Amino acid sequence: MLAGELYNPAGNAELAADEAAARAWMARYNAAMDQTAAERHALLVERFKRVGKDVVIRPPFFIDYGTNISVGDGVFLNFNCVILDIVSVTIGDRTQIGPGVQILAADHPRDAATRRKMLEFGRPVTIGSDVWIGGGAIILPGVTIGDGALIGAGAVVTRNVPNGVTVVGNPARPVPAKG
Repeated sequence: MLAGELYNPAGNAELAADEAAARAWMARYNAAMDQTAAERHALLVERFKRVGKDVVIRPPFFIDYGTNISVGDGVFLNFNCVILDIVSVTIGDRTQIGPGVQILAADHPRDAATRRKMLEFGRPVTIGSDVWIGGGAIILPGVTIGDGALIGAGAVVTRNVPNGVTVVGNPARPVPAKG
């Protein structure tokens, strides 16, 4: 799974235990609305691969595992964000993510016969530093978003976004430069 190869999660005892641990962690984290920032940060450190300083993730927040998520310093995620982290999801320093954003590293075969076997795979998602992702955007598997990029609200990002580029729409396309 972590190598991005096809795998079947059904009946896998190790994955079931990891999912149960993630569900228990989410219940604790999502109940932590009234806790201090330091207490919520400690919960993130407990579950994530890496957590920078001054990270704010507003509950409710949803993950697959959490252990494949790395976030840099000063990262902010607003309410109702989802990160499907069956492989690496990296979010750079000072990136801000609006409410209801979905970051999806989980993927499925395009061939129906392979899907019938309940096989899936993951492709890492990398989001650079100083990125703004507007509310309701969806970042699809395998996407890299460059430093300083802007992702419009509701955009569906299907392809890599270069540094400093603004994309909007479904599928997300660059906004033409004003000239």
